Amino acid sequence: MYGKAFAPEYQGALTTLSVNSSLTDVLAEGTERLREAERAGQPAEVARCGLAVAEAHRRLGSTAEADRAWKASYRAARTAGDTAAMAWALWSGGTLARQRGAFPLARRLLGLAAELGERGGDIVVRGYSLAGLAETGRIQGDYAAVGRLHEQLLAEARRRGEARHTVWALEGIAQMHRNTGDFDRAYALFEEAAEIAGRADDRRGHAWALRGLADILSARDGDTGRALELLSRAEETCRSMNLSSALAYNHKMRGNVFYRAGRHEEARDLYGLALSEFRTMDEPRGEALSRLGLVKSLARLGRDPQETAAELADLAVVLERSGLRHAREMVARAQAEFVPETEEAR
Repeated sequence: MYGKAFAPEYQGALTTLSVNSSLTDVLAEGTERLREAERAGQPAEVARCGLAVAEAHRRLGSTAEADRAWKASYRAARTAGDTAAMAWALWSGGTLARQRGAFPLARRLLGLAAELGERGGDIVVRGYSLAGLAETGRIQGDYAAVGRLHEQLLAEARRRGEARHTVWALEGIAQMHRNTGDFDRAYALFEEAAEIAGRADDRRGHAWALRGLADILSARDGDTGRALELLSRAEETCRSMNLSSALAYNHKMRGNVFYRAGRHEEARDLYGLALSEFRTMDEPRGEALSRLGLVKSLARLGRDPQETAAELADLAVVLERSGLRHAREMVARAQAEFVPETEEAR
């Protein structure tokens, strides 16, 4: 059985915060407690409150502030000699690096975090850091390398009855199955994730699961209405908790649903909205996926083929450099669909 979901990144004076707390509330209270700890000369508490501040900034899309906050948290933890707190700060920094598309840095920081977590006897930060490494590989499309790690982490989370981590692992494995064409298996895993998240009151995890279910209902079944309904439910959660990144991905997925339904003007508008949101929060993966959707929608609406070819070529270069294999394959399919052979030969 799974207990109620909790947020282990909310530590010290902030342990009363819920996994479902609004990020603006987390930021406000975290900043207040951080200042109190600084005035009291308590570096360990500074580190732990600073972690919550860093995570709130990251999830709100304020990447520069998040970068400063996790580094300050690490310095305070080092001053306090708190190995586990150092690991948590590195986890936050590695997660931010992945969000910004700096995958080698993400792997380095998350690997160090896992090592320090084990050395400091904090199995939770070790697990979260290994999960971060697995997610980094999954986002890059390296499924063969990280599939087993996802399964290992899922087994550990199930054994401990840790709902939030179980939901994360299920959703990651589901996404890999979805991307390799096994829609039925993916749907079952997203469905299980949604059920566990719902029972554990993990609203963030539930919103991501609904997004995954909506994707498959649209792509596999052509059920546009049901997909949009699930995305609307997920959007309510994203807005109530101020989940900026999740909201942008929700808008991008809504664009996907409209595009598959042949509603290209609506798809264009949603992709444009998501693109603006991702650019604001400096999230290059979401930006690239939104650009791809926008290019395809505009092509369907009669855009000049040469302009389509030029932008797809630029996207291919961007994704090749970033190492996003699955997204690069999506661009290649778009080029095969929309770029005439005469344009490809130029």
